[in-house]
Amino acid sequence: MNYISSIGSYAIMIREVFKKPTKWRIMKALILKEIDELIFGSVGILIFISFFIGGVVAIQTALNITNDLIPKNLVGFATRQSIILEFAPTFCSIIMAGKVGSYITSSIGTMRVTEQIDALEVMGVNALNYLVFPKIIALLLYPFLIAIAMNVGIFGGWVAGVFGGFSTSADFVEGLQLDFIPFHVEYAFIKTLVFAFILATIPSFHGFYMKGGALEVGKAATTSFVWTSVVIIILNYILTQLLLG
Repeated sequence: MNYISSIGSYAIMIREVFKKPTKWRIMKALILKEIDELIFGSVGILIFISFFIGGVVAIQTALNITNDLIPKNLVGFATRQSIILEFAPTFCSIIMAGKVGSYITSSIGTMRVTEQIDALEVMGVNALNYLVFPKIIALLLYPFLIAIAMNVGIFGGWVAGVFGGFSTSADFVEGLQLDFIPFHVEYAFIKTLVFAFILATIPSFHGFYMKGGALEVGKAATTSFVWTSVVIIILNYILTQLLLG
């Protein structure tokens, strides 16, 4: 029953976010601030993770090629497929649920505890639009982060494969070009946009409707990370079935 009530409250929150918009002059500044904190602030960690994930995929693939009949370009092919289809859009989104999601929940939750949200509402401001809408718009740029993660991940696979002695550069590049399907990139970006909306709204929901003090802010951040990750994994399965099944 609590789950149904929470889903209903979440749907109401989404509806309220788009009602009674804040003046564009103020909203523009809020959006630019969120882009800086949520997008630019996450570039470093995604590059770091993607590089080593690509390297691990390449090494594991190479180590499992035990038959001489298996073409050597499989290392590049497997790295490309793994990074584009799953690791970049899904794995990075779960990492972002911890970094960005926890930040969103704790920042909004702190505003709730310190009664700043109540002050906004007293002034006649739509607090949900003021706080959540800029985050949704900022995370529309999230696919650019995933595009960077894809390229860095593949580069990491090339570095690990070539300099680790598991593959030649020519074989790896040949594998990257083998049976490439452009729709796989589109599929990854479709998933990324859906995950971006989840990353912006579920943490905001847990921060906006939390009750209690500073301790509850931490608990809300943990809960939002868990539920954001769960929803991302479930939607990943559904979108994969719909788009690739």
